[in-house]
Amino acid sequence: MIIDKTLPGVSRRSLLTGGLATGFLLAFHLPLRAAINEPVQPRDTTDGRFAPNAFIRIDETGRTVLIMPQVEMGQGTYTSISAVLAEELDADWSKVEVQHAPPNDKFYGNPTFGLQVTGNSNSIRAWWMPLRKAGATARAMLVQAAASRWGVEPASCTASKGEVAHAASGRKLGYGALALAAQAQTPPKDAAVKDPKDFVIIGQPLKRLDTPDKVNGKAIYGIDAILPGMKFATVAACPVFGGKVGKVDDTAALKLPGVRKVVVLDDMVAVIGDHMWAAKKGLEALKIEWNEGPNAEITTKDIWQDLQKASEKDGAVAKSDGDIAKALASGDKFEAAYELPFLAHASMEPINATVHVKPDSCEIWTGTQIMTRVQSEAAKAAGLPVDKVIVNNHLLGGGFGRKLEPDMVIAAVKIAKQVDYPVKVVWTREEDIQHDVYRPVYRDQITASLVDGKVAAWKYKVAGSAILARWLPPAFQKGIDIDAVDAAVDAPYDFANFHVEYVRAEPPAVPTGFWRGVGPNNNVFAVECAMDELARKAGKDPIEFRRSMLTKNPRMLAVLNLAAEKSGWGQPLRARVGRGVCVQPSFASFIATVVEAEIDDVGEIALRRVTSVVDTGIAVNPDTVKAQIEGGLIFGLTAALYGEITIDKGRVQQSNFHDYRMMRINETPKIEVIVVKSGEAPGGIGEAGVNAGPPALRNAILAATGVTLRRLPIDRKLLAVGKKA
Repeated sequence: MIIDKTLPGVSRRSLLTGGLATGFLLAFHLPLRAAINEPVQPRDTTDGRFAPNAFIRIDETGRTVLIMPQVEMGQGTYTSISAVLAEELDADWSKVEVQHAPPNDKFYGNPTFGLQVTGNSNSIRAWWMPLRKAGATARAMLVQAAASRWGVEPASCTASKGEVAHAASGRKLGYGALALAAQAQTPPKDAAVKDPKDFVIIGQPLKRLDTPDKVNGKAIYGIDAILPGMKFATVAACPVFGGKVGKVDDTAALKLPGVRKVVVLDDMVAVIGDHMWAAKKGLEALKIEWNEGPNAEITTKDIWQDLQKASEKDGAVAKSDGDIAKALASGDKFEAAYELPFLAHASMEPINATVHVKPDSCEIWTGTQIMTRVQSEAAKAAGLPVDKVIVNNHLLGGGFGRKLEPDMVIAAVKIAKQVDYPVKVVWTREEDIQHDVYRPVYRDQITASLVDGKVAAWKYKVAGSAILARWLPPAFQKGIDIDAVDAAVDAPYDFANFHVEYVRAEPPAVPTGFWRGVGPNNNVFAVECAMDELARKAGKDPIEFRRSMLTKNPRMLAVLNLAAEKSGWGQPLRARVGRGVCVQPSFASFIATVVEAEIDDVGEIALRRVTSVVDTGIAVNPDTVKAQIEGGLIFGLTAALYGEITIDKGRVQQSNFHDYRMMRINETPKIEVIVVKSGEAPGGIGEAGVNAGPPALRNAILAATGVTLRRLPIDRKLLAVGKKA
């Protein structure tokens, strides 16, 4: 096997039976005492392991293993979570090891959602204090053990780099030597965490723990799973959304060398072979007739027409301050609508899952953002109790929200049920892009009024899918999808008269889900584009206009001022070169971004420079913060320049990177990220850069050309000399 399926001091059965309840409240808090102050299983004082809680294991050699409740998909979470635990534990950072947690909502459920899920840029935000307390509790127990052995007061002892010391006598003991005794200590009820001024690991530029194995090839992703006797499968799903399998002629496929079996499911067909090439060639040899169903004539045009019609309706009120009707009746009125397209995730690691189904068990090897849901859904597909399903999670080669869905594992389980050997099911890039769970189309309408050069009234209506209504129904209340209005209800500006509505509008048949940046990638774009247009209408510089309405938001104002300084805002530029700005309070971080771009006479865009200033509170690992902002900017700018999924006759028209383009290295601008030092609790960072790039670029184009773009991706025809939007 390629993964250690057990955790030191934890049996699989104790974890599986330890509680699988899920829940969600807008102000939800898990009973984290279970994870922090209670042992995962009855203590065994003879095995030499110190297992004070669900996250820390120390053996007699001093080997320190930290258990990761969140997944690593390139965002640096393993390193940051380890740093938080190691800081309060006072572990030797050079010696820590990490293992991924098994599926268990009770011990590893995200404190925000009550589910073992990684997303919404909240790994550090959600776990910041629970993990600190877990580390502090373990440290206190180690200190108690040392003090008891020496016959001194615990307060006279200190811990550092995996040792407890007694300065008065000069004695020291490593954590390994204390493991057995520490396990017998009673956990303190409320161990004190450190004052941030005493941090020695948090805030330092840390080398990522996952980098060495990614460089030397030892890193294991879901697609790398190799099992004895394993076969390979690949699939073809009905090309029309909601369609089903009609007839399948597998005569030619079964004659090909290496083809083992053809599996026909309700809406897809799989071919199993000795290797991926055999499976792929067998799939190509099939003759499939599809029952395309009622969605075979749907087009992108139809979807936009439906959305535009729906957006004219009154929505559910998400927030309303002041007298919006009266305020809109006065001043200089502004109206605009902004539209964003379907987007695919296109993670570098194609969708995959390896499954072995036996009569009384099911074991899965994959990379997922939501382990317990994968486990429960796989159990349903296999027809087994949940405690008979084992999920081995691996590194993810990108997630971006796609792996918040269990569909690929469900399909793999259904395929693997047809045979008695393990099967690795891999979706081709074409199947992946054409059968994604897409970022929804959105239409945002803004009506505002200007009085004395400031916004006196702001009415905002967002229309689009309610992802949470499907994904986590308890979070959809009174017609409001809290993700869909995220960054709209908490716009950073001083708007005395402020009104936000939401209209649920589901595209026919097209599956929609979370996409990196989630709700804010829609709303930040509309808000910040409108702010630039309002600045022009008021005859003001875009940054000065924003400054005048950030008097109650000092953190946002500070990053905006620094971004203006570092980007050279106001310095002269040649013709058809412009700078655009975006500010956003996304994921409890405050970010100001300036994009500098040049547009040639035929409308092609050259990104010259991006400057982003970030106040994310305490930056656990500043290097990761910079890397995530850089990667997010590239991800978001790629979508702004090229990203669009279109549909014709119920089929997605894009299929691979030739027609669903990524930004290339020669197109990537110089990016400067400045991380502001702060003592505030950490904010989220993994998705924030995605939201910053598109509006800042659009505003740079407006400054360079005077063309007002209100829809993505950018239409270069409108930017050619002599053209106007």
